[in-house]
Amino acid sequence: MEKVTEVSLRFAVLGPLRVWRGEEELTLGSPQQRVVLAALLLRRGRLVTTAEIVNAVWGENPPTTAVPVLRTYVSRLRKILDAGRVPDESRAVIVSATDGYLAHVPEDAVDLSVFEQRVSRAAKMRAAGELTSASRLLHAALDGWHETPLAGLTGPLADAERSRLNETRLSTLEARFDIDIELGRHDTVISELRTLADQHPLRERLCQLLMIALYRSGRQAEALACYRKTRSTLVAELGIEPGASLRELHHKILTADASLEHPPPAPPRRAAAPAEAPAVPAVPPITRPAQLPADLATFTGRNVELGQVRALLPTGGKRADAMVISVVSGMGGIGKTTLAVHLAHEIADRFPDGQLFINLRGFDATGSIMTQEEAIRIFLDALGVPSRRIPAQLEAQALLYRTLLAHRRILILLDNARDAEHVRHLLPGSPGCLVIVTSRNQLTSLIAGEGARPLTLHQLTHADAYDFLRLRLGPTRMSAQPRALDEIIALCGRLPLALAVVAARASINPGFPLSAIADELRESQDSLDAFVSADLSTDVRAIFSWSYDTLSAPASRLFRLLGLHVGPDISAPAAAALAGLPLRETRTLLAELSHAHLLVERLPGRYTVHDLLRVYARERVRTDEPPEDQDRAVDRLLAWYLHTVDAAYPLFAPHRRRILLEAVPPGCRPLSFTAHDQALQWCEIERANLVAAVHQAADSGRAGTAWRLAAVSWAFLYLRSHLHDWLDTSRTALAAAQAAADRRGQAQSFGDAAGALTQLRRFDESIEHYRQAMILSRELGDRDGRAHAVCNMGNVYLNSGRLDKAVEYGRRGMVMVRHTGDSWGEAIALANLGDAYQQLGRLDEANDCLEQSLTILRTVGSRWVEGVVLDILGTVDHRRHRYEEAGKHYEQALEAHRDAANQWGEGHTLSNLGDVQLVTGKPEEARVSWLRALAIWSDSDHPDAETMRDRLRRLNEPDFDVSLDPASACADAGT
Repeated sequence: MEKVTEVSLRFAVLGPLRVWRGEEELTLGSPQQRVVLAALLLRRGRLVTTAEIVNAVWGENPPTTAVPVLRTYVSRLRKILDAGRVPDESRAVIVSATDGYLAHVPEDAVDLSVFEQRVSRAAKMRAAGELTSASRLLHAALDGWHETPLAGLTGPLADAERSRLNETRLSTLEARFDIDIELGRHDTVISELRTLADQHPLRERLCQLLMIALYRSGRQAEALACYRKTRSTLVAELGIEPGASLRELHHKILTADASLEHPPPAPPRRAAAPAEAPAVPAVPPITRPAQLPADLATFTGRNVELGQVRALLPTGGKRADAMVISVVSGMGGIGKTTLAVHLAHEIADRFPDGQLFINLRGFDATGSIMTQEEAIRIFLDALGVPSRRIPAQLEAQALLYRTLLAHRRILILLDNARDAEHVRHLLPGSPGCLVIVTSRNQLTSLIAGEGARPLTLHQLTHADAYDFLRLRLGPTRMSAQPRALDEIIALCGRLPLALAVVAARASINPGFPLSAIADELRESQDSLDAFVSADLSTDVRAIFSWSYDTLSAPASRLFRLLGLHVGPDISAPAAAALAGLPLRETRTLLAELSHAHLLVERLPGRYTVHDLLRVYARERVRTDEPPEDQDRAVDRLLAWYLHTVDAAYPLFAPHRRRILLEAVPPGCRPLSFTAHDQALQWCEIERANLVAAVHQAADSGRAGTAWRLAAVSWAFLYLRSHLHDWLDTSRTALAAAQAAADRRGQAQSFGDAAGALTQLRRFDESIEHYRQAMILSRELGDRDGRAHAVCNMGNVYLNSGRLDKAVEYGRRGMVMVRHTGDSWGEAIALANLGDAYQQLGRLDEANDCLEQSLTILRTVGSRWVEGVVLDILGTVDHRRHRYEEAGKHYEQALEAHRDAANQWGEGHTLSNLGDVQLVTGKPEEARVSWLRALAIWSDSDHPDAETMRDRLRRLNEPDFDVSLDPASACADAGT
């Protein structure tokens, strides 16, 4: 078989957003869809949360449907970008993550990455004195720049990134001009410099470069005129004089200062040497410290994070106007110190007066925190101050320390700080200094009070984690078992410390296959035993304990209890129920955990826990919480989910009989809802947690909670077309009810699972499930339950095309629901019976049933089923060739579906509306309707999506014809 050769993709953001596959340019869809791709490309390889993308596309006021629409955009982009590629989820361009997406794109495939790499290499060349090579790289980097970046895209992200990238381009141009002038090419840059200076009249650096180029070209008068023009603009526009450096250059040109002449080229340096320090006022002589620990030879990744700190530093050798402080924070083991040391080595040459380093032991195995007095004495000693000259008081020590650093350029790395006060006296006053602080806490007061710039480290990307292991294990061993490697990365939670421990074990035992190590990790998923080390500084459990031990007692209890929560994230009200505490007190504790980086607040009021921290929390809760307290906490949490969904349920299906629930346990305060959209939004946000809660209830022997939670969740899952979650939860609930011999739970769960099977077109299984529900309901004496099962059996026969059976069960069901006085059930039975009649061609009988159903529905009030009936009436009109009336009924049905948020029904009605539009000679309108239906179905992996794709593919074929077999949008009678 011939090997498939995949054509690589190329991406451009330095201009209009464009993508090519080989030589073919791809069509990327709507502007909003392109903004989604731009957001992912600008942070390629890093997670972009759903909230961040929504903000990028719609700003601060997104529509209520923003998240579903976003999923549609991502689905479409995947089809565009992955078309023609060998199907492989691990190699997809856009990958789903816990709460967002990330783009897996090679660095050299994005023009912005190529630009940034060239600029970075040019800076290193320049620092090494290789000016010609630096100039060549900067010219090449700027040649890749096309037009206005992200041209044509709107929204907060596009506007902010456009401004940032334009500033980056100007700074790069200035650096290129500076090097070209230094190389003696002053006469060749004048024209371009003059144009840019005219375009940016307030940019003094451009004026300065133009003046030097003119002066060295023998055009002194023009250089002076350039200064006068810029000064005049600054005074007129801003009311300020030019800066000191521009005024000084003006004076030198007036006096023909010899220092302005072009200097002879300096020989390239083998390594970057510190720039000569500027003249400073006389201060006591100090020793040049060089205290940085060794850089890690296997350091890899973190390019974006490193770039964020580099961006804080002035370019072109200029001094900063103020002291720069960067706070690097994150959970234990995330790699804060490693990154800070690597960065410090990389930029050390910018600080010719030396580097200071100290481990403050804020979180340490010994528990012995270094005081500020100890730290400042160590620094003063490193600066060469005799011990007899060091004052006794801390304030006096800090004054001497700041005096010694005044007018100097020193890099100071304060590692492992406990809090902001721990470093307050160690901050210099000199604007030429850079301070990097690492801490497990967020140091909020340092950010607010001192203007520190925060950098929070998260897990490595999968690509960085791969490189992390490759450098330690070698490419041969890595390529031997790629699946095992991916599993190791996942089981380590992409935590650098965990990866380092596993890599060390693999290196010490080169005969161990990676699959065996993966098996070992998998078997110990419920503990941290696989990450134990004899050295406490590399023992994952010990590292976590140092953060845990600093918590207040209530916060440590909440952290432990979070180990009992099995969903992907948790809201503040759910956490309050788990802990049995008031919401206000819980929010304070969650904030304490977030500041300690034991939680991540991914959205306001919603929190996630790193996988390994979750394991640690489970270990602690098993050790430190009595079993009965653990059980009560789980009872409160599951009851909170159950009662809150039950509060939403009447807004979705107001006429469905309610499930009897047990009383709410003490300390559990479920939410309530006043609006349909509000309830729907909550359910959508909590969907993954609701599914997890059903499984947790079933697994922990709480069968009653499991089947009741599944039973009150079905309406939301049906409305939003989450069919697989519907089937999963109902089957899990059924198994739990069977294990507990709970016949009422079995009857309910058989019916719930049958409803999901019907929508998934698994009709034989659905019929058998409804048969079991009927038998159990009869044994229980539950007339309502039996009537609903009979009606729903008719619905299955209707959907499967067995129309005589559909009519038989529809009539039986209608008699039964009339006998029980269930008007809503009667309306649904009439709707399904009417649908069966229309499919049999008995259109008058169909119309009578449907009109009766509509009358009942408008009396009892059910927009959900009303939309279904209007859709079937449209189909009756379609069969009678009354196309205008059909279109009106379909439009009315769409309005009702949207009022009820019935996406599944909306998709089917759009499909039927497209049929009418096609048969009336409006193929383009039909295409639009079908595309809208496909977008809804694709987003929820609906079984009708592929049929719709086929219709759209064949739409332009000459012999294409839509047979009249309209999609049925009927609801289950049991709903």
